[in-house]
Amino acid sequence: MNARPDRLYDLLPVIYRMRDAEQGYPLRDLLRVFAAQADVLEQDIARLYDNWFIETCDDWVVPYIGDLLGYTLLPEAATLDAAAGCASGLGRVLAPRADVANTIDARRRKGTLSLLEDLARDAAGWPARAVEFYRRLGWMQHLDHQHPRRGGTADLRDPGRLQRIGWANGAFDPFAHSVDVRRLGSRRRRRRYNIPDVGVFVFRLRSYPVTTTPAYCVEENGPHCFSFSILGNDTPLFQRPLQETTPTRIAQEINLPVPLRRYRFAVRGPQADYAGVAAALYGAGNSVLIHAPDWPSKGRGVPVPREALIPADLSGWRYQVPRGRVAVDPERGRLMFPANQRPKRGVWVSYQYGFAADLGGGEYGRVTPELENATRYVVHAALPDRDPKIAWPPGHFASIADALAAWTQARAAAPALRALIVELAESGVYEGSIDLRLDVGEAIQLRAAERTRPVLRLLDVRASQPDALSISGHAGSRVLLDGLLIVGRGIEVQGPTDEGEGPPPTEDLCELVIRHCTLVPGWALHCDCNPKRPGEPSVTFDGTRAALRVEHSIMGAISVISPLRRGDPPPLQLCDSILDATGLDRVALGAPDEAVAYVEASFRRCTVIGEVQAHGIALAEDAIFASPLRVLRRQHGCVRFCYVPDGSRTPRRFHCQPDLALAAVAAGDAAATARERLRVVPQFDSLRYPAPHYLRLADSCCGEIRGGASDRAAMGVYHDLYEPQREANLAARLDEYVPAGTDAGTLFSS
Repeated sequence: MNARPDRLYDLLPVIYRMRDAEQGYPLRDLLRVFAAQADVLEQDIARLYDNWFIETCDDWVVPYIGDLLGYTLLPEAATLDAAAGCASGLGRVLAPRADVANTIDARRRKGTLSLLEDLARDAAGWPARAVEFYRRLGWMQHLDHQHPRRGGTADLRDPGRLQRIGWANGAFDPFAHSVDVRRLGSRRRRRRYNIPDVGVFVFRLRSYPVTTTPAYCVEENGPHCFSFSILGNDTPLFQRPLQETTPTRIAQEINLPVPLRRYRFAVRGPQADYAGVAAALYGAGNSVLIHAPDWPSKGRGVPVPREALIPADLSGWRYQVPRGRVAVDPERGRLMFPANQRPKRGVWVSYQYGFAADLGGGEYGRVTPELENATRYVVHAALPDRDPKIAWPPGHFASIADALAAWTQARAAAPALRALIVELAESGVYEGSIDLRLDVGEAIQLRAAERTRPVLRLLDVRASQPDALSISGHAGSRVLLDGLLIVGRGIEVQGPTDEGEGPPPTEDLCELVIRHCTLVPGWALHCDCNPKRPGEPSVTFDGTRAALRVEHSIMGAISVISPLRRGDPPPLQLCDSILDATGLDRVALGAPDEAVAYVEASFRRCTVIGEVQAHGIALAEDAIFASPLRVLRRQHGCVRFCYVPDGSRTPRRFHCQPDLALAAVAAGDAAATARERLRVVPQFDSLRYPAPHYLRLADSCCGEIRGGASDRAAMGVYHDLYEPQREANLAARLDEYVPAGTDAGTLFSS
């Protein structure tokens, strides 16, 4: 908007402005309309200039600049809509800005090994390591021209090198191999070790940080045992990648998002034991950091010095830790202190974990819309270097309960207040039981601060009564949850008291919005990631007609208890999310007292584990239903480009699997039909949250699922990664830039 709406009016002579003032400023109002249109023209002219440069141009201009340079686009780019397609994520994948910008530089470096790593980063967005496999061939060297960096025979006394054989799919294999004449680019059986073969090992998992969050005390194994994960489960620690110093350098482990291995995390002592931790991996700004206030003595332990750490195998929680030392298992994410020297003030950790996408609660950048004209309260968590008795300034609180109590007092003094933002400032733990009761038109947003992952731990504080995040409201009220990790209990939305006579009550919560949150499936986890309460829902609607909207989140089952007087079914929308009932035979969406949940559901780019039992489906698009989908009302709605298993009752389907695959089988061939039905079943790398490959489609999954979405991306929650398009784009770039006669191929290390 223009800061000077009267700039055209100010150019008029004073006499005309005086006469305009006498008549109520009609001329000024007219020129304000002209000024607004002039601002639009000026902005468009400015954008025309910016669109001349690849760094500042709009997304839709990138393919045109690439065409001027002779940049070859994938065939799918020709089908993009100029208005919407190029501005979407698919457009940015098919015409990557960085790859177009570096086209001339890549042509100058054509044929070099380091260029292949840059192509993987620019064209596909994947960090990579390029390997010339002829350097891994076993051959007799000339004594006058020795190559000590070539592959050699295995030294059985060096366990570190032996671990690298299959590590990351062989990306760091240092040993020599016999020749294999099969081609690396073969579509059937690929082999690596031949003279013309060059492999580009890409790493698709990302390394996400967790900053200064409490470690979980595994009390069943002892008060001196801790887990890095606040959920108490085993989680492999990942490495924080460091940027390569020069563009011609080949990427090493320190430059890639790989899990931390125990051997590499350690520094070998003179007795060939794990004497300490590598300085490049521990410390402020590195992959791991541990705080234990006043341990082993008062005034120490913030942070724990590197010399006090011992890399160890804590698989059985049996390790004799010397006094003054801490045992760390990076492969399982475990900590162990001496049994007679426990940390009395708790343990805080900073580490990296692996995941595939910006999904659920996490310390990644996200756009969080805020409530308009809202009062903002900031809630702080306990930190290892913070005085617990600190006096907070106005608007800052030590607990969510204190912030809500202050909001109640503020509303009593000023009833016109309608919106509240409670911002959780740190990636700590916020405990307690929360009961939100909203008045007419009131809105409360419980959100994480930028680049934080607060943990909302709901405690079992009331005996023989359900404990949850309880929400109820009146007409026009809304609750928004952004960027949270909720563990311990679920969310319960309660409706008004209904006697069952007359029209449905209108005094009810209007909407519940959940964005970029994780509601732990099964409420809590064991060490092996199995849920502690697998049958419990993450969200329960009890006698309410409130709408639910879920975006970019991970959550457990949804249970709906309908009010006595129903009216139209309330909407329930899930987008780019995971609905996990923790088992294929459990119910992901249903009602405990009825055959179906009385809701009008929508699923867009979702992965659902468990049965869906709903009154109606307005739209299901690019989604995977691992268990049957049963809908009461089949005359309304559409299911398109989805996987729907046998036994489902759905509205009309369009381009769904396994329908298309079975339609191609000859009629009457029962054996072929059974084989095809079994082939077109989604295969996942892991079904347990929070494994790094949680609900990712396996590379062996059929192409009908991995490329069966409406835009030929993968079905399910990881649709927006556009991995088939990224892989095809990288293959096209490799064919263009590898040396003549070289057979290059992409190998997935994660």
